[in-house]
Amino acid sequence: MFTGIIESQAEILDILPQENNVTFRLRCPLQNEFNIDQSISHDGVCLTVDGLQDDSYTVTAIHETLIKTNLSSKKIGDSLNIERCMPAHGRFDGHIVQGHIDGTGRICSIENQAGSYLIGIEYTLPNHLTVSKGSIAINGISLTVVDSQPGAFSVAIIPYTWNHTNLQQLKIGNTINLEFDILGKYIQAWMKHQSIESNA
Repeated sequence: MFTGIIESQAEILDILPQENNVTFRLRCPLQNEFNIDQSISHDGVCLTVDGLQDDSYTVTAIHETLIKTNLSSKKIGDSLNIERCMPAHGRFDGHIVQGHIDGTGRICSIENQAGSYLIGIEYTLPNHLTVSKGSIAINGISLTVVDSQPGAFSVAIIPYTWNHTNLQQLKIGNTINLEFDILGKYIQAWMKHQSIESNA
């Protein structure tokens, strides 16, 4: 389980296709603290460390992960947001983030608001929604929804988050990973179940 508070960034050094899967070789300031078989969030995607070298480490994304996330569009030199799992004695500074991406969205606007940024996002994911002032994870970052509409929402980015994540590299039209609030997903599923039972 993660919280959406980014610890560092990892640079993609190599992209190695292996049948339907892709292995990424990365370099991260935290890699000396990584262990084989450790789960780490990469742009919100929970991936397992499967190799450690002196100057890098590797993770592998399977086909299912590649088709549901933006990892298939990544290039050598790109940066990924990194967060290790929350320790049992840790603080919840963000919100509950599972590292299981629901799908992708598209950046439709980036507005510089004299130091902070307002980012508009569109998505076409059925059975998913946002609410104003609710939580959303974008590329693994715990953010608060500003405005919410069907299939679209906006988030405000403070300078620290802008400067310490890969959000500053985004351009209009880019694809980003979305993980919707797990509490909202459970409530939505429960309401759908109740509706089915009442109509039975």
